[in-house]
Amino acid sequence: MNNTVKDGWKPEPEPVYAAVFGCIMALGLPLNAVSLWILVRRHSLKSPNVVFMVNLAISDLLLVISLPTRVYFYATGTWPLSSAACIATTVIFRKNITCSAIFITFICVDRLLAVVYPLRSRHLRTSSNAWKAVALVWLFLVLVNIPRSITMSRDLKNCSIPICFDYHHCWTPYNSAGLYFHVVFVFIMLAVNVVCTTLVSLTLHSHLKDSARVSNKVNVMLIFVMNLVMFVICFFPLSVGLLTIKTTAIRPLVCLATMNCCLDPLFYYFSLDNFWKKKEDMDLAASEQ
Repeated sequence: MNNTVKDGWKPEPEPVYAAVFGCIMALGLPLNAVSLWILVRRHSLKSPNVVFMVNLAISDLLLVISLPTRVYFYATGTWPLSSAACIATTVIFRKNITCSAIFITFICVDRLLAVVYPLRSRHLRTSSNAWKAVALVWLFLVLVNIPRSITMSRDLKNCSIPICFDYHHCWTPYNSAGLYFHVVFVFIMLAVNVVCTTLVSLTLHSHLKDSARVSNKVNVMLIFVMNLVMFVICFFPLSVGLLTIKTTAIRPLVCLATMNCCLDPLFYYFSLDNFWKKKEDMDLAASEQ
């Protein structure tokens, strides 16, 4: 592929996409900041579920923080920063969508173990194991981004004008191996969420004596339904689009995937009864039961 920009071509402003990403940024920043503050201040980080939720909120915040440059670029059609800044914001944006999907899956598996296998999974569901899993996720994302960052840096140097994000005139956004790995990975996580939701639903509708006592079945199932909604609405369409769409027509699916950072606090965190309660209040309520 020729990485030289065609003569006379320059990126045009895209005010619609600038407005969409601007709205996501304006909504996602305060929602995730408040969610992270509540999780850290009012909940114990000794719970594996809270550990995953805290890192999910951090991932969403990083995604939101990468949006201002994207809003500016789509609003003006110009890129005022360096190639290194383009690479950094692009990597943060793309990989934190993947990171969110991973942490949502972790939360789903953790809830499955708590409801279906409460005793046998007790030695697995520890904060130590949760932090190890989280560290491996962040390390994995850093390592897989190194080759892509090197490729982007080389291709951007061949551009005759400053350019960034999903314009295909200077580089191929995805190599075949990385693309198929990403798509297969998302499909595997979707399958895990479907299996977890099915097993928990069967458990809650059968004999609870063989599982944990669940005080609110509706809220438990709501967590799993929200996980599936995240994948079906946000992650699945983009993965399919990466296989079938090779131009900037994929932008609407990117916008849809970005909306995940707003849906997490709105439909996931706030669906939990104890989200706003302090840890001491939850412990007191548990002791009174």
